[in-house]
Amino acid sequence: MTAESVTAESAPAFRGAGDPDPRVSVVVITRDRREELLHTLGRLAELPERPPVFVVDNASSDGTSAAVARAHPWVRLLRAERNLGAVGRNVAVERVTTPYVAFCDDDSWWEPGSLGAAADLLDACPGLAAVTARIVVEPGGTEDPIVAELRHSPLTGPGWLPGPPLGSFLAAATVLRTDAFRSVGGFSPRLWLGGEEELMATDLMVRGWWLAYAEELTVHHAPAARDATGRREDGLRNTLWFGWLRRPLPAALRRTWHLARTVPHDAVSARAFGRALAGLPWVLRERRVVPSGVEERLRLLEAEQRRSTARRYVG
Repeated sequence: MTAESVTAESAPAFRGAGDPDPRVSVVVITRDRREELLHTLGRLAELPERPPVFVVDNASSDGTSAAVARAHPWVRLLRAERNLGAVGRNVAVERVTTPYVAFCDDDSWWEPGSLGAAADLLDACPGLAAVTARIVVEPGGTEDPIVAELRHSPLTGPGWLPGPPLGSFLAAATVLRTDAFRSVGGFSPRLWLGGEEELMATDLMVRGWWLAYAEELTVHHAPAARDATGRREDGLRNTLWFGWLRRPLPAALRRTWHLARTVPHDAVSARAFGRALAGLPWVLRERRVVPSGVEERLRLLEAEQRRSTARRYVG
């Protein structure tokens, strides 16, 4: 995404007293959820790390940019000419100058101290590309069901890891090494949004990086209304594309057949499969099968995903 397609709506302003942690920036993408975003920015403004915060407004029509500029002039606000999906994060990371970058959604925020703790972990572990936090669902303060899967990851890794090794991550609860993010080209424009992390995580593993879960880090999530059917369609299409792009042929066919048998047999799933098949020409051009060590991790994760109650293609 070129700089010409994004406009800087406001410049950062002084944000009170206290020395900021120079290691971490925060990137938020948003679209037409002004009130949720303003709440999140209020929470981020209170963090003791005082991180630079980049907001990419994905062509909102509800006055988001004006409201952010008015209420939070310290935010680095970028307005996209169209909805960039997850690629909006790439646009912001182009402007990040800190060694680490944290993501959160417009309905989630980092607990005070967690960004500094994540930076400490990344400082201490040069081979670690990303560290993912525990997710607490608000307003009830209950743990997100996905956390149990992160905590009990079936993967094994080197003893220096700060927690269980992961084969993917949740962008809204992860701090990444900025250079590692850039080295794999950020999030794929092809995938746009919906399970876009899996491809990036795999490409990081191919380059020798490790990903880990860290129990001591916390992100809070207050889920806002989303287009569940649209998310399901994009997520299913992207899952198919990921398998075809990176898995050996038997594994890709096995995953495709499993999805065809288990997803709802409805118009949404049909559209997802149709869109995935329509992308086969570029998928075959860009297909790069992972090495055997990475494939073994993906195979272990696939077995875990089949048992998951936290991830279902429904909606």
